[in-house]
Amino acid sequence: MNTVNARHLSEIINKIIQPAKGILAADESLATITKRFESIRLEPTEENRRAYRELLFTTPGLSQYISGIILFEESLQQKTTSGLSFVQCLEQQDIVPGIKVDKGLIPLVNVENDKITQGLDGLTDRVAAYKSQGAKFAKWRAVFQVSPKPSSLAIKTNANSLGMYAAICQHHAIVPIVEPEILIDGSHTLAECAAITEEVLRSVFKALAKHNVLLEYIVLKPSMVLPGKTAVTQNSISEIAQATIGVFRRTVPAAVPSINFLSGGQSPEQATAILNAIHQLSNQPWNLSFSYGRALQDPCLKIWEGKTENNLKAQQALLKRARLNSAAMLGSYDSSQEV
Repeated sequence: MNTVNARHLSEIINKIIQPAKGILAADESLATITKRFESIRLEPTEENRRAYRELLFTTPGLSQYISGIILFEESLQQKTTSGLSFVQCLEQQDIVPGIKVDKGLIPLVNVENDKITQGLDGLTDRVAAYKSQGAKFAKWRAVFQVSPKPSSLAIKTNANSLGMYAAICQHHAIVPIVEPEILIDGSHTLAECAAITEEVLRSVFKALAKHNVLLEYIVLKPSMVLPGKTAVTQNSISEIAQATIGVFRRTVPAAVPSINFLSGGQSPEQATAILNAIHQLSNQPWNLSFSYGRALQDPCLKIWEGKTENNLKAQQALLKRARLNSAAMLGSYDSSQEV
């Protein structure tokens, strides 16, 4: 890597990793945001999608708690009602704009149940184009199940794609968010999730090394170690925090500057409480933060309902969740703050 790229990557990392700040994931695909809008009986038109994202991006005071926002591709082209591009809107607030670059999941051929992430074809050109449009970091999501256990082929194939993607991003001075998501669906135990998480992370970091990715210039976006949603035993917040940190201390090199957890289907309150419990454990070598989608947006979306008159209250709900997760990064969150 040349010196110029390294300097640019370092500058972006430093802007993303700020004390008590996290990342808002607002990169829902058309299919996903359609489902979100269905929950509030709103038509998923382009204008409604634009209006919702403007609502999120123009929330007063959001930059107190959010350092970066992941956009979907169409958001790079969209503007506020005042004519300002969303990228310019974020930059004026000192929020770093990022972009989702993968193309979603497809079945892994000849392997039952497993999926792989597509989007490597043409990625070099797309990343260059996204950079010219103002994106400073990118995200690629790979998905792994626990119930049933993923095949070794699925783990290795997805890990290799993450490595290739990260290398391409760094080549273009774009910081890659590496997202190996472990699904919460199923009846698996906390110990079973820990075992799969450890296996996946070992494979991911092996692939990153193979592709000469500099760990100092990535952000890891993993799942917390959780029992399945239908598991007989639902562990305590403290047990989940201890299991999560235990796995990460065994698998994630200290060179990684930041671990920004995804919420992965948890309620907003649970995702915040676990992040807080993680920060109440002994000092760790990484910045430990959040990169939540639904766990930040759900209260906001339910209040908004697509109605302009609800904008302010919806933005206040988003700001509250961002503020509570900021408090969790300081280990000072308490459930009484939810009131």
